[in-house]
Amino acid sequence: MIELVTGGARSGKSRYAQVAARAACSTPLYVATARARDDDALLQRIRLHQQERGQEWKLVEEPMYLSRIMPGLSREGGVVIDCLTLWLSNWLCCGDRAGWASERREFLERLAETDAPIWLVSNETGMGVVPDNQLARDFVDESGHLHQDIASLADRVVLIMFGIPHLLKG
Repeated sequence: MIELVTGGARSGKSRYAQVAARAACSTPLYVATARARDDDALLQRIRLHQQERGQEWKLVEEPMYLSRIMPGLSREGGVVIDCLTLWLSNWLCCGDRAGWASERREFLERLAETDAPIWLVSNETGMGVVPDNQLARDFVDESGHLHQDIASLADRVVLIMFGIPHLLKG
């Protein structure tokens, strides 16, 4: 079961995915793609997410190669990958477009093969204005294509707005 959970910033996407994964499994896996570095606000946000999840969650931090974790996922487990747009940002900011294309393709192939119940959290980025710089336009374009490809594989797609889930597929 693959579920894509999308919506705007602070819409309740992560909470929704965590509740669903927790209901599916007593020891769910949380895959974090964020890179905190020297960003105090992001560090604080990461700590808040950790407190909300609690001790029963397993944690894997993987900012770049999500395809590598896919083969080890169990169909008995619940998996939340949070967040795909941060994963994309990590790739675009490192400047390795060929690496991104390869990793994206490999991830989608492995996602299509998985038996694990998986919730993919990602920010909706295509409902705003067209950005004024090339990197931002590339981000919107790449995230839009990624979301379309994942939505086609997903059993369910849910848009979260104001903490309210809206079923788009499934």
